[in-house]
Amino acid sequence: MTTMPTLPAVQVEAETSVPVRAPIERAAGSRRGPRRWVGRLLSALFMLAMAVFILGPLLWLGIRAFATTWTYPSLTPDAWTMQWWGEVFKDPNLLSSVRLSFQFALTTMIVSAVICLPAAYAFSRFEFPGRRIFLVGLFATNAFPKMGLFVALASLFYAFNLMSTFVGVVIVHVLGTVVFMTWIPAAAFAAVPRSYEEAARDAGANRFTVLRKVTLPLALPGITVALIMSFLASFDEAQGTYLVGNPEFITMPTQMYTLVLNYPPQVAAVFSIMLAIPSAVLLLLVRKHVMGGQLAEGFQIR
Repeated sequence: MTTMPTLPAVQVEAETSVPVRAPIERAAGSRRGPRRWVGRLLSALFMLAMAVFILGPLLWLGIRAFATTWTYPSLTPDAWTMQWWGEVFKDPNLLSSVRLSFQFALTTMIVSAVICLPAAYAFSRFEFPGRRIFLVGLFATNAFPKMGLFVALASLFYAFNLMSTFVGVVIVHVLGTVVFMTWIPAAAFAAVPRSYEEAARDAGANRFTVLRKVTLPLALPGITVALIMSFLASFDEAQGTYLVGNPEFITMPTQMYTLVLNYPPQVAAVFSIMLAIPSAVLLLLVRKHVMGGQLAEGFQIR
């Protein structure tokens, strides 16, 4: 009596499993195919919608700024012109608002840095009672509608004769920059290794030299981001400036109210582009620090 040779267990399993797995894998692949295409289609539609909602208004402003008239249903303007740019640069009221916007933004950035940078260093380097309460309290200025806060401050401003004054407008702008100029530099200071400062002290440097030669250069990217964000926050401030500074101080954002009501729409488009240019340029200058996480890390200080 002859016996049949037996195959090894591994070989039997391999031979029996291949025909079973192959149809399953083919079926799974056939199911993943339509899903992959649906996902790509949804992603493309989402990107298209984002382009329309983000780039669409900018494209419309760009066309309006150089168009004489644009009559429906024509897809293109009737003619092109630089007339509206000349109207803006010839209008003394508009040029005055441009100058005031830069003056307030620069002043606010400097005042905010002088006040907040020492506080940011203290928050990052020292432990003191109520430290966390003060840190969280910095957000109080942004925890409520700004207009309500400005109206509440109006009575105080009237008492100290700060309404329609340069100082009053700067105070309102600084209130909107406290968070940026404290949290982000505080995180930048906290990220500087203490061993570097201790090594400089061991080499004979005093505290001021260590701060100037070691701490500030290493924390400079975060401080730069905070300065740019403070400049832009002041440059774009409209509600507080309108309430406190009107009618003596009309900046570019508050001037937009007058442009919409009393000027041709082409002039408003030109002025909107001029208002957006500083923001775009400054954000491009610090994009590597913002995209590198300096802005996000500024709100993670503990």
